[in-house]
Amino acid sequence: MIYYVGIDISKYKHDFCIISNTGEVIVKNESFENNKKGFQTLLERLKPYNKSDVHIAFEAIGHYSMNLELYLIKQEYSFMKMNPLIIHQFLKTRSLRRTKTDKTDSLTIVSYLMSVPYKPNSDLLYNIYTLKSLCRSREFLIKERSKFKILLTNELDKSFPELKSFFNNRISTTLLYILKEYKNRKHISLMRDYETIRKLSHGKFTYVKFAKLKQLAKNSIGHYDDNTDLLITTYVSIIENFNKKIDPIEKQISTIIKELNPKMLSIPGLGEITTATVLSEYGDINNFSSPGKMLAFAGLEPSIIESGTLQSRGRMVKHGSGHLRYSIMNIAMTILSNSPTFYDYYLKKRSEGKCHRVALSHVCKKLIRVIYYLEKKQIDFNPSLLK
Repeated sequence: MIYYVGIDISKYKHDFCIISNTGEVIVKNESFENNKKGFQTLLERLKPYNKSDVHIAFEAIGHYSMNLELYLIKQEYSFMKMNPLIIHQFLKTRSLRRTKTDKTDSLTIVSYLMSVPYKPNSDLLYNIYTLKSLCRSREFLIKERSKFKILLTNELDKSFPELKSFFNNRISTTLLYILKEYKNRKHISLMRDYETIRKLSHGKFTYVKFAKLKQLAKNSIGHYDDNTDLLITTYVSIIENFNKKIDPIEKQISTIIKELNPKMLSIPGLGEITTATVLSEYGDINNFSSPGKMLAFAGLEPSIIESGTLQSRGRMVKHGSGHLRYSIMNIAMTILSNSPTFYDYYLKKRSEGKCHRVALSHVCKKLIRVIYYLEKKQIDFNPSLLK
């Protein structure tokens, strides 16, 4: 006999119910606290049954369920996480009433669990959790750092407008060092520590560039004062602090992804950080039965409307993980520069009259289909196999 357990997750407590595959309601509704004592209460309720006969499910609603998941794994129970949107839509099909409580939610989860194939958690769970936390923290820090890079650029546009283009519009470590040490164009024009800057740039900042920069600073039309110097120093310091926080996170992400060594890492243009972002959002790709479901998870599938004689394919639905969709779109741009196969596919879509964004979305879809194939077959990327 199978025993279905539906758990409604919340911050301080969780509600659950247990129903057998014969329809017998064993636990209609009970609660347990989100702590060790509460988890033991749940365990006591499950002890009478074989662990292999217990099917547990709850909604994937973020970090509130993490400790419970790790506890269940330690106790050798499996569980299945469900998309909250699907549970919400399932509830609508069962009743026209607008009733949403913790009790009804746990019953809805159990009812849905009984109607679909059971897909238990992956062994990758802990690594996926870690990667997701690291990748999302990195994304947040980078977005915050970008704000101060913009503020720094605004000040440079006034005090030394020629400087940013000299560094190819990048705020590099070398540029940050120069601004930190010299602040304004007058002091930059008098620089003498070439050897320090050369070592900092790993030899890329040649003496010719050094001399040109000094001359550029001497003839600059920029205006600066004490206030400008103060703001530049402040922004440089903040950006360097962000760099110090981001660097160890990226190193840890690289360490984990090297250990996992997913096959998607073999795609040209897909680096360790971007691979980690995709894997952390998708989790175990074996949980997806088709690439179409992976597209839906990222919100990249088009909406389809068919009613009577009306048929249309609309815009992307944009449901699912916004972090994943944002990352995939950015990854697609990088891949275009590194993979002739994907670039040719992009040009094909452009030749069909599609604008850049639409053509890029097709590249994203192709990329997801390739990732699905590589991970399912456990093979490396081979462009000759692509259609």
